Amino acid sequence: MGIKYPQNDDLRRLVRFSADDGTIWLAENRMLLLHAAALAGLRKELIRSVGQEHARRILTRMGYASGSRDAELAKKIRGHQNPVDAFVVGPQLHMLEGSVQVTPIKLDMDIAAGKFYGEFRWENSWEAEAHVKEYGPQRDPVCWMLIGYASGYTTAFMGRFVLFKEVECAACGPAHCRIVGKPVEEWPDAAEHTIYYEEDSILNRLLELRTEVDVLRSSLEQRRQTENLIGVSPAFQRAYGLMDKAAQTNVTVLLLGETGVGKERFARSLHQMSPRAEGPFVAVNCAALPHELIESELFGVEKGAFTGAQTSRPGRFERAENGTLFLDEIGELPMAAQAKILRVLQEGEYERLGDERTRRANVRLIAATNVDLQAAVKAGRFRSDLYYRLNVYPIAIPPLRERPMDIPPLVEAMIAKFSALHGKRVEGLTDKAVKALKVYSWPGNVRELENVIERGVILAPQDGAIELDQLFPSLECPGSHEAGISDSGGLEENRPVEERQLCDVVLSAGISLDEVEAMLIKEAVTQAGGNLAGAARLLGITRPQLSYRLKRIQQGGGN
Repeated sequence: MGIKYPQNDDLRRLVRFSADDGTIWLAENRMLLLHAAALAGLRKELIRSVGQEHARRILTRMGYASGSRDAELAKKIRGHQNPVDAFVVGPQLHMLEGSVQVTPIKLDMDIAAGKFYGEFRWENSWEAEAHVKEYGPQRDPVCWMLIGYASGYTTAFMGRFVLFKEVECAACGPAHCRIVGKPVEEWPDAAEHTIYYEEDSILNRLLELRTEVDVLRSSLEQRRQTENLIGVSPAFQRAYGLMDKAAQTNVTVLLLGETGVGKERFARSLHQMSPRAEGPFVAVNCAALPHELIESELFGVEKGAFTGAQTSRPGRFERAENGTLFLDEIGELPMAAQAKILRVLQEGEYERLGDERTRRANVRLIAATNVDLQAAVKAGRFRSDLYYRLNVYPIAIPPLRERPMDIPPLVEAMIAKFSALHGKRVEGLTDKAVKALKVYSWPGNVRELENVIERGVILAPQDGAIELDQLFPSLECPGSHEAGISDSGGLEENRPVEERQLCDVVLSAGISLDEVEAMLIKEAVTQAGGNLAGAARLLGITRPQLSYRLKRIQQGGGN
């Protein structure tokens, strides 16, 4: 059945912030406003101290207890309403408390008959975000406290044990989590999950778990990639996996991706992982070389080959002997150079400019481009035979906007790098800044992120956290339009102080909207010296719009 949440005014009125005595209340239950990072830190320490299985048990039972309390509250405030409206107090409170966004997919329930089936979509799970940030993508669901809440709430509401399972988890790659709940006896594998709801003595098992915890800790510390590459998202891991497989071969690799995604870093990592790692890595930006010099730069030149060639010198292929040659922006090569590159790939040989001696090339070639080579072939700007030779092993590197999961580890590494470079100690980013980085579109990809983080490190105070306006000081900050808490403890939209003060003055003066408009228009005309075009510019409207408003004011006798 389709579910539409009722208004949550009745729930929001139950939340009270009492600054005088340092308490927060949800109805008669005392609440705490905690930093998500602090709760994530506690979660991490539990896993490190007692192992993942016992940490999961503790957190599941915590969530179960919280859900049970909210179910009792639901019965009190909506017990007289229809069962569905009463039940969805739980999902609405879960959202109001900041745990997760809950969207009902299906809900069938009959309290008297003890029947229940519920399916919900979760988005913005704090647990999934915290776990991925610390341990990377997972194979099994990790929203233990949240799933405990769902089971505890429904069990207390229905009066029988209803077990929820997380059938999809954002920590495992999907865009959101999905949970399904039904009576425990209807789950064939219930025993695998009910153990996390049972009481257990942690202290009695600490000694036998010591070895297991040490192994777990060791494995978690092994999750870094090569020095140049950082990423945990599925999209990044696919590209990294392809590179890993190609590293031990001599196949020519074509790196595809937008400007700034890190194609040269992939190329360097591929070289470092290959048997040629002890040899040279030579990078060439084909777009930066004048067309008349490209052939001599790539293949070398003999003395006297052309005017100004006073000495013989090797080209990039010779310098990369026994190593790797990286040709960035290969789509910018002129046709003559493309033909010679093709000969190297096919025959493994080349000639210096002005020389008749053939030289053998023992070089691994990696090419990169941010243009559509197929389109360039159709337009006659790129040789089709060279394209097919390069396209044997393509690796598409995803843009940063498609891998937001990689932003936190990238930021962590960049902060460490620029803190050392600029002699600065910073504590990381504020939560608001992290959120902004995740919603920003990043047209410049990883390179732009690097520039933003360096600026933030420079502007942040010593030993302080980098704030949002230090990352984007001259732009409208992404994700900056949020809600705040009013003096009475309610939620309201944040507005500039000046705007609020102006509105207060106008409203307290008892001036009508028409009078305000007339005052502004007349003042603008006065400041512009009677020039209507200048007055229109001051008001941000066109001259005909100003003329129309002036005429209306004169006809209405506005003052």
